[in-house]
Amino acid sequence: MLKDPLLEKRAREISKGLRCLVCQNQSIDDSDADLAKDLRVIVRERLKAGDSDGDVVEFVVARYGDFVLLKPPFKGATLVLWIGPALIALGGIAAMIAYLRRNRRSAAGGGAAKAAPLTADEQRRLAKLMKDGAP
Repeated sequence: MLKDPLLEKRAREISKGLRCLVCQNQSIDDSDADLAKDLRVIVRERLKAGDSDGDVVEFVVARYGDFVLLKPPFKGATLVLWIGPALIALGGIAAMIAYLRRNRRSAAGGGAAKAAPLTADEQRRLAKLMKDGAP
């Protein structure tokens, strides 16, 4: 914690917008991971050195990439982060529709493929089994 309450408040605000690279769904402000602690120290050191909030964020992004931001900017490099979940959901829906259509066709056709007729030898064996009553 910084002695200056205004600097500490700025550090907290910046930390809330930075992702813990270990936890991935927590900010470094909320995380107890060692890397998150290190990032919090870096944020505070940069603020003590006189960097603006934007400079601190740019410094961290330069080291760790846009993924460190909880709200990454919309650009070519982060396109997967923004569109990826939607593509996965659409793929899942398409797979489910294909599966349901395939099952519906099978059910409409009697549930099984049409069997080939028995050969003469198979018919004799079947008749013998039916006559004998053996399994």
